[in-house]
Amino acid sequence: MNTLFASTARGLEELLKSELERLGAHSCKVVQGGVHFQGDDRLLYQSLLWSRLASRILLPLNEFRVHSDLDLYLGVQAIDWPSIFGLDKTFAVHFSGLNEEIRNSQYGALKVKDAIVDSFTRKLNDRPMVEKQQPDIRVNVFLQRDMASVALDLSGEGLHQRGYRDLTGQAPLKENLAAAIVQRSGWQPGTPMLDPMCGSGTLLIEAAMIASDRAPGLHRQHWGFTAWNGHNAELWREVITEAQVRAKRGLQETPSRFFGSDIDRRVIEMAKGNARRAGVAELITFNVNDVSKLTNPLPEGPVGTVVSNPPYGERLESEPALIALHNMLGRIMKSHFGGWQLSLFSASPELLSCLQLRAERQFKAKNGPLDCVQKNYQLAENPQGAGGVQVAEDFANRLRKNLKKLDKWAKQQGIECYRLYDADLPDYNVAVDRYGSKVVVQEYAPPKTIDAQKARQRLFDVINATLAVLELPSNQLILKTRERQKGKNQYEKLAQKGEFLLVEEFNAKLWVNLTDYLDTGLFLDHRIARRMLGEMSKGKDFLNLFAYTGTASVHAGLGGARSTTTVDMSRTYLEWAEKNLRVNGLTGRQHRLIQADCLSWLHNADEQFDVIFIDPPTFSNSKRMENTFDVQRDHLALMKDLQRILRRNGTIMFSNNKRGFQMDLAGLNALGLEAKEITAKTQSEDFARNRQIHNCWLVTHAGEGK
Repeated sequence: MNTLFASTARGLEELLKSELERLGAHSCKVVQGGVHFQGDDRLLYQSLLWSRLASRILLPLNEFRVHSDLDLYLGVQAIDWPSIFGLDKTFAVHFSGLNEEIRNSQYGALKVKDAIVDSFTRKLNDRPMVEKQQPDIRVNVFLQRDMASVALDLSGEGLHQRGYRDLTGQAPLKENLAAAIVQRSGWQPGTPMLDPMCGSGTLLIEAAMIASDRAPGLHRQHWGFTAWNGHNAELWREVITEAQVRAKRGLQETPSRFFGSDIDRRVIEMAKGNARRAGVAELITFNVNDVSKLTNPLPEGPVGTVVSNPPYGERLESEPALIALHNMLGRIMKSHFGGWQLSLFSASPELLSCLQLRAERQFKAKNGPLDCVQKNYQLAENPQGAGGVQVAEDFANRLRKNLKKLDKWAKQQGIECYRLYDADLPDYNVAVDRYGSKVVVQEYAPPKTIDAQKARQRLFDVINATLAVLELPSNQLILKTRERQKGKNQYEKLAQKGEFLLVEEFNAKLWVNLTDYLDTGLFLDHRIARRMLGEMSKGKDFLNLFAYTGTASVHAGLGGARSTTTVDMSRTYLEWAEKNLRVNGLTGRQHRLIQADCLSWLHNADEQFDVIFIDPPTFSNSKRMENTFDVQRDHLALMKDLQRILRRNGTIMFSNNKRGFQMDLAGLNALGLEAKEITAKTQSEDFARNRQIHNCWLVTHAGEGK
C-alpha cells in the first residue's frame, strides 16, 4: 500500500477527495492545498492518469524537523536515494517554503541537492547529474515552520498539462481548474453544453473528455515515475490500455452536443487544434461569433448548461465594456435559454451582478493568485417570468428625470457638454457628464469607512443604469475615479491615447480629451462665466491667468477682444489652448500664449489689461512654482498685483472652487478695489443641484463698479 499526496488549487480539495475516492483511494484526508490518500500500485497509476483535478501526485519519502541547514542536509541524506533512482538518471529539486533558518528557497534547494549527491557518492562512489529543464526525477521539498517534507514527484510536469493544448497560446485557465468548473457547473454528461466565450476551448474540451470517458492524462508524453526504480512498466501498460479502450468506446457513445464560440477567429482555430489533439474534435462545434449575436443552438431542446469564464478588467477603462457585456449576456440568457443552467467563473463578482440574475449556488476557488467565484443560475423556462433583479432603480429614475429636463435645455442653449448627474443621491456618489455623443462617469472616491467591494458594486450598477437609460454603446462611456485633488494632481496624465473630440459651446468650438487626464480640458461649471467674458471683451485687451486650455480666451476672442493673452505654467495645456484658438480662427500676434508661473509673471508684469480672468487653484505646491499658494490666504496679495495691471474702468473676474471661501472685502477696499459676488449668475441649469461648485466675483477699481 502506498501513501500518497495529491496537490490541487486552493478551494478544490473536497472535490479532489471525492474524485480520488471514486478511483478507489483509501484513508483520504483533506488538508489545505491537497489530499493525503492511500492506494495500491494500480491506484497510484490510475490517480496519475485519471485525476482531472490534481496538480501533482507526490510519493512522500521522509519528514523531519529543521532547526538548521545541517538538519535539512541530514534529513535528506537519510533517504536511500540509490534505491529510488539510478546514477544514469538526471534529477532536479523543487524547494518551497521558508523558516527562521532557511530563508532562501534557492539555498534550500542547493542543500537538498548536495545531500542527494553526497548520498550517491558515499554509497556508489559516483553521482547523478542535475538537469533543471527536463529532469528524469523531480524531488519536491516543502518546508513549513520547522517541519520539512521530502517527496518524489511522480507527475513530472504538472498534471494540468494534458498534452493537447498549444502552450504558445494564451491560457487563462489551467486544465484541472477548468475540469473543476465543469464539475461544479451542474452540467450532466449526455446533456448539451455551450461556452459563448470559449477562447482556446479548455472548458468544452474538459467536459467532452468527461462525457466520453477519456482519461485526461492519455496524451501526456512524459511522466515523473518512468525513471523511478519502483516503476512497474507492465502494470502501467495495463492501465493505459484499459484507458484507451474506454476512450474509444466513450467517443462512439457520446452525442456531439458541445458548442463553443468566440469573437476572435485566431483563438477559435486554436480551440479546434486543441480539441483535435485531445481526441474530442468530433464532439464539439466551434464557430466565430460575437456574444451579442448568440442564439440557442438547440431551440427545440433538449436543455443544457452554459458554462464560461468571461473576461474581467484589470484596467478602469475596460470596465464599461465588460459591464455592458455581462448585462447583455444576462438578457440573452433570459430571452433565449429558458430552462437551461448557467454557470460563470469570474474574478469579479461585481461583474456577475450585472447579469441581473439570482445565483442558486456559488463556489470559491483560486485561479493562480486571483480569488475567484463560480456562480450557478437556473434560467426560468418562461422568459417573461425571468425578470431578474432591478439594479440601481433609484439612480436610473433620477438620471432619466434629469435627462428629460436637461437635454431639451442644452439644445435650446446651443451646448453639447453638460452635467447630467452630480451625486444627487448619497448612495451613488458619481458625476455623469455628457460630451456630445460620449459620456464621462466620474466616481468620487468613497470614504475609507465604505466597504470597497460595496462601493465597486454601486459603481457597476451606475454604469449599467447609465448605459441603459442613455441607450449608449459601451465604447461611448468613459470611466474615471476622482479623489480630492491637491495642487497640480488634477493635471497629471492618466493615459496616452491622445484622442481629442471637438465640441460646441454657444458659438465656440473647443477640443476636449476624455481619456488622458482626470479633467477633460473644459470646466463645465464655468460655461456662463466664459460667455460673460465674451460679452465683456469687445474691443478690450483680455488677460487669462491660470488659463488651463484657454477656453476663456476663445470666448473673449470670439466676443471681439482687441487682444488675448493666455498664461499657464504647462506647455501641454498651452499647446491645447493654441489648438482651441486656431480652430476658432483666432490666430496672429494679437493672441499671445505665455508659458510661465502665473504668480511670478503677474508680480513682474508691466502691461495693462481691460478684462482679466483668473481662476487659481485652491492650493498649489507645484515644484515649478517658487512658493506654495493658498487661495484663501493669498487672494489679497494676488489682488494687489492685479490692481496694478488693471486699466481704469477695467474688470477682474475672479473665480475659485474653495468651499466656504471668504473674500476680504475690507482688505480690497484698502487696495482701492471693490468686489461684487456674481456666483448665482454664473451657475447654469445643470449645476443647480450643486450651488457650491465654484464662487465668482467681479472686482473693479473703487468707485467704478456698476
